[in-house]
Amino acid sequence: MAETQCRGLIDEYLHWLKEGFQARDFDGGCIISTPFLDRHNDAIELFVERRNNQMWLTDDGYTLSDLRASGMEFSTDKRRGLLETTLNGFGVRLEQGELCVAASPQDFPQKKHRLIQTILAVNDMFVMAEPHVLQLFKEDVAAFLNDNGIAYLADFKLSGKSGYDHKFDFGLPKTRTKPERVMQAVNHLTKDLSTSLAFAVGDVMASRPDPLGAFAILNDELHPPNEDHLQAMRAYDIAPLYWTQRERILESLNGAGHAV
Repeated sequence: MAETQCRGLIDEYLHWLKEGFQARDFDGGCIISTPFLDRHNDAIELFVERRNNQMWLTDDGYTLSDLRASGMEFSTDKRRGLLETTLNGFGVRLEQGELCVAASPQDFPQKKHRLIQTILAVNDMFVMAEPHVLQLFKEDVAAFLNDNGIAYLADFKLSGKSGYDHKFDFGLPKTRTKPERVMQAVNHLTKDLSTSLAFAVGDVMASRPDPLGAFAILNDELHPPNEDHLQAMRAYDIAPLYWTQRERILESLNGAGHAV
């Protein structure tokens, strides 16, 4: 995909973002309704208020409360540890059940972006509420990479043309035959996750002269992906990889097998 095409796609995405955000007054602050949807297909909302000369952004406790109501309890050390790691990766705090972050006028867009990414990531944890999910998918992917001697960097951050930082689950280093690559582990591919990942990859591609490869490794054992969501990723040169066919994707990762 040419750079001009990437820039055009980013411009279209930013226009969609701008059109999708709405704000209304609420109890001394405001509520920002975003174009991103939760797992119920409801708009994700952020609450903003002034605290100690800073803007305070929060989900008002909705994300974790909704997961608990659906049977997803953070009652084990592993689940609490995963939640803490996810929040730390985005620089978001957990206070009295709320996902929140402080912002200044200068970094408000970046902090708002990070909080939305966090809510989407935590929402994806819902699959752990299913009793037959024995291990966390991201850990399984990391173990697979380790077992096959594939070098990677975990929680790999890259900056995009927009100025936003984007965090990917895995970064694969450049080799003699392959460019630097990023890979995201996805438990349940939704429209918002595919759109968010597509923007992140396109934004990074537009900011760098060197090529970047991109993969989404999908937990298709539980949730066969929707073809429309796959096409949305392919349009941004993100190659879907299927966990059920993981032995066949080694060539894409290190040249030791054949790609799907």
